[in-house]
Amino acid sequence: MVIGSYFWGCLADTKGRRVVLIAALLLDGAIGILSTASQIFSLFMFFRFINGFAITGAMGICFPYLGEFQPTVYREKILCWMELFWTLGIIVLPCIAWLVIPLDFRFVSANGFRLASWNLFVALSAIPSLLLGVWLFSFPESPKFLIECGEEKLAVEVLKDIYRANTGRERDEYPITGLKVREKGNAIMEAHQRSIRSFCIHKPKHIRILLGEIWEQTKTLCGPTFRRNTLLACLIQFGITSSYYTLMIWFPELFGRFEEYEKRYPNSSVSVCDVSSIVLDKGNGTTVVEEFCGTEIDTNVYWHTLLLGFACIPTSFWLPLCVHRLGAKFFLIFSLLVAAGVTVGLSYVNNSTQNLVLSCIFEALTSMGISTVYCVMVDLFPTNLRVMAAALSLTCGRGGALLGNILFGFLVDLNCFIPVVLFAALLLGSAILCFFLPSTGTMALE
Repeated sequence: MVIGSYFWGCLADTKGRRVVLIAALLLDGAIGILSTASQIFSLFMFFRFINGFAITGAMGICFPYLGEFQPTVYREKILCWMELFWTLGIIVLPCIAWLVIPLDFRFVSANGFRLASWNLFVALSAIPSLLLGVWLFSFPESPKFLIECGEEKLAVEVLKDIYRANTGRERDEYPITGLKVREKGNAIMEAHQRSIRSFCIHKPKHIRILLGEIWEQTKTLCGPTFRRNTLLACLIQFGITSSYYTLMIWFPELFGRFEEYEKRYPNSSVSVCDVSSIVLDKGNGTTVVEEFCGTEIDTNVYWHTLLLGFACIPTSFWLPLCVHRLGAKFFLIFSLLVAAGVTVGLSYVNNSTQNLVLSCIFEALTSMGISTVYCVMVDLFPTNLRVMAAALSLTCGRGGALLGNILFGFLVDLNCFIPVVLFAALLLGSAILCFFLPSTGTMALE
């Protein structure tokens, strides 16, 4: 994900949103299916590496792609509705896992090829990406991106299709016959008198030209005009993404530890930090869970993950319904401040129920914050830099998530209070930085 974020962003700002989104989804789905049949651990990990590389491209492009079809007055609200579909995904995934993984399914061929229920789960998780990638072939390219590339005539044709879909009238009845030509194009358009989309990535000469354009755009993002917004976006993404992905990956582990502890010691209370001792080495003289990473998964893990998804439903409706009234900055600051407090509270829980409640609140607030960041990014940068700016901030965020998982995994069994406070501080720092963001959407128009 760290490597893929900027790669797909650069490609989307030079070849187009639609084609890159299709490529990322199809690659993710195809490699997901291939990883299902992998019989070698190292090969499986390589496939999962490619999955992360591909899916981060789709995540970084879908918000700008949708936003570029919307007028400014409605854009922020429509993008905020995307949070609801993120929530639906969080709910559907554990449902599929709960139905498939516990199945008593084993297949062994004569030559030793093996398949189990978890292989089916991986395959089912990959199918939506394939279907979405194929479906997107029927969608148009972003008209704003086409205008940025100097393809005004093609942009008009796209707008005619939108007009027909929205009104049911014929394309010829569309009242706009032409668009204002951009006064100044990018360096490639001016030097070669052709659209940036016409360059082929399989030709060495064209690749050099495109790399030069990517470098110029990157310098522009870091230049005086956009430096402040770029730095703010990267730091906010680092803080919120590192905390969110680290804790969301480790929540099922903590749920499992609480379940195991409460089975062994019913009616007793224990903190998150103390319950971690159940997986320490026998040499430390503490309680050990034999075969803790066995093949069976407690069904409560599925139920807890499902509850995390249900907890996001109220915020998923609150955000789009009130974003025009309260503003995106309010939701960012509110969600991050409360999430920071909840993170600190995790170190003081003494049973699995309290841990679950705080985890649900954390998930609801941080997922809302991440969606709001994506929405704000669309308005912070112009069309020709929008996806690349989002990709640069995503790279910082994924790097933070990678670093956070390493730190949490190392410290959770040594002194788990330290990573909890660290991630709370990152969320608090991101909330403070949000005060310096400019107003966007309808709030900016007012």
